[in-house]
Amino acid sequence: EVLGLDPKVTKRIVFHEITAPAIKKAVANPRIINMNLVNAQQARRVVDRLVGFELSPVLWRKIGMSGGLSAGRVQSVAVKLIAEKEREINHFAATSSYKIEAALSATDNSNRTVNFKADGGKYDVSEDAEKFLASCIGASYTVKDIQVKPGKRTPAAPFTTSTLQQEASRKLGYGVTKTMLLAQKLYESGKITYMRTDSVSLGETAMDGIVAEIKSSYGDKYLQIRKYKNKNESAQEAHEAIRPTYMENHTVNDPDLNRLYELIWKRTIASQMSDAELEKTIAKINISTNQQELTATGEVMKFDGFLKVYLESSDEEEEENEKEGESRLPNLTPGQVLLFNQMTATERFTKHSARYTEASLVKKMEELGIGRPSTYAPTISTIIKRTYVEKKDKDGVKRNFRILRLKNDAIEKIIEQENTGAEKSKLFPTDLGLVVTDFLKLNFPKVMDFGFTAKIEGEFDEIALGKLKWSKMLEEFYNPFHETIEHTLENAERAKGERDLGIDEVSGKKVIARMGRYGPMVQIGDSANEEEKPRFAKLKQNQSIETISMAEAMQLFDLPRTLGEFEGQELSINIGRFGPYIKLGEQFISIPKGEDLYTM
Repeated sequence: EVLGLDPKVTKRIVFHEITAPAIKKAVANPRIINMNLVNAQQARRVVDRLVGFELSPVLWRKIGMSGGLSAGRVQSVAVKLIAEKEREINHFAATSSYKIEAALSATDNSNRTVNFKADGGKYDVSEDAEKFLASCIGASYTVKDIQVKPGKRTPAAPFTTSTLQQEASRKLGYGVTKTMLLAQKLYESGKITYMRTDSVSLGETAMDGIVAEIKSSYGDKYLQIRKYKNKNESAQEAHEAIRPTYMENHTVNDPDLNRLYELIWKRTIASQMSDAELEKTIAKINISTNQQELTATGEVMKFDGFLKVYLESSDEEEEENEKEGESRLPNLTPGQVLLFNQMTATERFTKHSARYTEASLVKKMEELGIGRPSTYAPTISTIIKRTYVEKKDKDGVKRNFRILRLKNDAIEKIIEQENTGAEKSKLFPTDLGLVVTDFLKLNFPKVMDFGFTAKIEGEFDEIALGKLKWSKMLEEFYNPFHETIEHTLENAERAKGERDLGIDEVSGKKVIARMGRYGPMVQIGDSANEEEKPRFAKLKQNQSIETISMAEAMQLFDLPRTLGEFEGQELSINIGRFGPYIKLGEQFISIPKGEDLYTM
């Protein structure tokens, strides 16, 4: 329109990699502008602006923090995911059980003693675990049965935007924005195909390159051609998965880009390689005194297949590692008597589900059908920039756990300590994020509904396929949405995110935690009903309205604290609008945020 070109005859070319063959092919096969795609993009832009432009002023009026609050069709739902996860964790109560494990040994063919472990059952209380250990005193342990089962592992599909973001986070520790920045550079320099895609398919040219590379580098037996199916039926145009443009280039020269490039290269090659073949041995071991059974498992790799190149990581890495304490077992035969070393019943606690990392949030959004490959990274940047969400580490706390050990026919009780709950680079909702989420959930349930957000994404896809008229879709969305906006501005209460903590023993006044103009705070007294002004104290950085206790809240009123005199002037410390400071006479000096002002 700007250039005065007629869309009916103006040609457009499409390519997904910046290489000479791809661009020559595109020039040889031009097409006209696909107005369905244009309309889908316009519909997305208009809906997003309508939501943002109309919802944000409602937040300014009803929450009114100093600083720009914003809402958005995808960003507000992403914050809701993080808020719901946090509340689930806050309400989680750990329970413990006792896991039985025996340390046994057997003599192998060359007369060497091989140690291995065998697992027993679980007991909810220590008394039952102790009873079981007592019943094993003086027992002999005999191999009852051995099963050998073949197993296999299959490679993962080549990368889409979301799986690349997840793996780069798990394997390289990159945030989604950094991953996309590096991928953009690799694409621009012709090293990889287009990095915004939800397709897992590979083109013919790519397949030829991969097959040649596997045959020359690893040999024919490592080759197994596979076709991967897209979960998302509307994966648009002729997109491919993210892959290297030339498979013969194993690396790139730039060290910054190379780590990501190698990850993409390995994943692409592995996707067309043979399964890894395993052999799993399960030995059942009989306990003579109580006729109970122990189970020992071992795993042996028979053929490495794709694992020669690449092993996919998972978000539950630590739990996986605990489970995978499987190694080779000695060669056991039914009826063989084993040597008993010791048996333990170790107390283990249930864990709450993990908070989201940037990458696992992307995975969840993709599962729910919220957002598209191009929107994941900007959405996460926005919610962090708006201070609805913080990306931070959480320190672990020490916790005692009990071990009952049977050795030399005697049971001893041991108490040991473990560090638990430490988390790295996780997404935590701020108090502001929780208040905004609650307000939007209460007043705009439809906009905050995961299913509704996914349905709108589906409608954009329908417009792109020419199955839905974009103006009709907008009308159906906007009319009820705008009515809700009007109603909320008129009738909704101001949101403060208040929580009653109790009564102050000294003044007899009510203590509440709530959002103030400059952030979360604690208030003693009520401004409406009392002659005396209420007192306010700002929450510390690691505290939240949802979880602060009465004792922690009252400690905040220990500020300002007078430390004494210096050169005839009073020296005190306090926290103000811009953070902690020292006051000397009439002088104010800022101090670093991490300092604990209550013990200085």
